[in-house]
Amino acid sequence: MAAVQAYINRLLSLEEYAFSWEELLQKTDTPVSTLRKELDRLTGRNELLNLRKGFYLILPPRYRPMGKLPVTLYADKLFAYLGKPYYLAFYSAALYHGAAHQQIQQDYIMTVPPALRDIKKGNARLRFFTTTHWPSRNLMRRTSDAGAFYLSSPALTMADLLYHQRWLGGLNRMLANLEELSEELSVDDIQDLLAWYPHKSTLQRLGYILEEVGADSSLTEPITDYLQQHRYFPALLSPRPDEKPGSTGNAWKIDVNVELASDI
Repeated sequence: MAAVQAYINRLLSLEEYAFSWEELLQKTDTPVSTLRKELDRLTGRNELLNLRKGFYLILPPRYRPMGKLPVTLYADKLFAYLGKPYYLAFYSAALYHGAAHQQIQQDYIMTVPPALRDIKKGNARLRFFTTTHWPSRNLMRRTSDAGAFYLSSPALTMADLLYHQRWLGGLNRMLANLEELSEELSVDDIQDLLAWYPHKSTLQRLGYILEEVGADSSLTEPITDYLQQHRYFPALLSPRPDEKPGSTGNAWKIDVNVELASDI
């Protein structure tokens, strides 16, 4: 059996679905030219996907028609290869928390600078965001068929959505997800977020949205207590570079500059 195919079979027996070029070189003693030819052949037959230079996904028969793998099957291995921390974020995280209202056509991943180029290979679509304030809490570990992966907790998912709303289609596009995520929140999750999260205006928006969707007061009270202990200023519900907040008329000091319209 050819060296690459034999190695793929070994990985699949261990329920691993990805490998790097360096890993292949270490695990086989086949000439480089032969390995490259076999990789090209398997890629051409849609049995491998060269996701990123030097990093390959294995496409078993059940995933081959889709031309991609669920990101949960390889996220850990990809970011170990890149040498970066990560977590599934935004709509990708919301999906695993049961907020599946938004049909996503790409996977959303948070990591640290420097920024990564988004990936569009075959049917695989990975969109990367970066943060300089890496979470000290609010990251969860979930198990998949191929091991485990990181994702943001419901509270961090909501905060990330609100902070990045301009780049994710706007507030009303995500409002249904925010409503569904609010049902998965816990007081501990909120308190963990308050212990480290740096953006007070996003916390103001979070409190306002939770109140608007009818969340239990036990979820909003910790945010209220936190804000009362810190100086905070009026903020737009939907930030815009050419607009400044005006009068608010609510305890969150949120200028409601967009009419909320959910389709739930």
